[in-house]
Amino acid sequence: MNAEIVAIGSELLLGQIVNSNASHISKELSYLGIDVYHHVAVGDNPDRLRDVLKQAAARSDLVICTGGLGPTKDDLTKEILAGLTGRDLVYDEETEQNIIDYYQKWNRVMPENNRKQAMVIKGSEILPNHHGLSCGMVVPVGKSQVMLLPGPPNELIPMFRDFALPYLKTMLNVTEEIESRVLRFFDIGESMLAEKLDDLFEAQTNPTMAPLASMGEVMLRLTVKGEDTEKNRAALDELQDTILDRIGDYFIGIGETPLVRQVVELLQSRKKTVTAAESLTGGLFSSALTSVQGVSSVFPGSIVCYSNQVKETVLSVPEELIQSEGVVSEACARKLAENSRRLFNTDIAISFTGVAGPDELEGHPPGTVFISITDGKRDEVHRLQLAGSRENIQDRTVKYGCFYLRTFLLNE
Repeated sequence: MNAEIVAIGSELLLGQIVNSNASHISKELSYLGIDVYHHVAVGDNPDRLRDVLKQAAARSDLVICTGGLGPTKDDLTKEILAGLTGRDLVYDEETEQNIIDYYQKWNRVMPENNRKQAMVIKGSEILPNHHGLSCGMVVPVGKSQVMLLPGPPNELIPMFRDFALPYLKTMLNVTEEIESRVLRFFDIGESMLAEKLDDLFEAQTNPTMAPLASMGEVMLRLTVKGEDTEKNRAALDELQDTILDRIGDYFIGIGETPLVRQVVELLQSRKKTVTAAESLTGGLFSSALTSVQGVSSVFPGSIVCYSNQVKETVLSVPEELIQSEGVVSEACARKLAENSRRLFNTDIAISFTGVAGPDELEGHPPGTVFISITDGKRDEVHRLQLAGSRENIQDRTVKYGCFYLRTFLLNE
């Protein structure tokens, strides 16, 4: 079976939102062995939408449309598809009741145009929406199956997981169990990872491996298919062991847990507190920490010491040290960490100093970074030379800080 994903909405073409739905659906379809041949985006124009749906249904076994199911006049997806198939739009009582219940729950008056969201194509397979108002549906068009899903990801993702995937498995007569495992790596690029595992990529059949890279981090998704759960997991374990034998030094865990959350959980489990002195990162590390719920138990606060005056007066970095070594130095990074730990009376402190760019500072090029970590007994300083824009350098510095702090905690 081959598939096509059609994203509907002028906001996509205007660049106002990113089409993350297509990426999610493509990934999920790959686990079922469904090949995605086309990604298409089309605006809220009835003629162009009609042409796109005609072409998609003619060339693809499965067409998944996202968006255009809302209550406004420019939400035309099901109206256009109904016209193409010669089917009527009818009220779905369950969907209508869901909309009514939603407005009653919040003690609000339901606008009349919301009833439009309860209209479905006659004879279609309904996909319930437990996280919004517009239901999904599946309609046969010639030899193709056209699936309509809502546009908001917080509605689409659970609907796809709970209703669309089971429908597709039934349609494909899938009896095998599909299990995935995500391995996370840091400080190794996708190209180096691919080089280290090249023979495994070449020989893969079942389980399979798929890399996904972001700044400084690479995720490797392992997927296995089979009818025996124990054999599936044994196959994943064996592949994981082979991978970690080669690149285990870069391994930071299993699953979707972000690096910063891992750091917070380690601090909590060890009952340790941390503070930060941030020059280069300007508070971004603290912001990352405080995005994790419950971090207040391990993070009392931090200092953004962007100017030399703050480094000297608040964190007691000697003026002579700044004059002799510079703020972009191992000595300054070490002093910032030491003094911030004392100031906040925490178990651990981390500091960031360097050059974000675009200009040089103290003769150092943009991307020169020093990160220091101390607990009063152990202290370490890491020097990095990062490339990219100012924002890129700052973001990667925060991730490296999390990586080094995680390693520091694990090596206690």
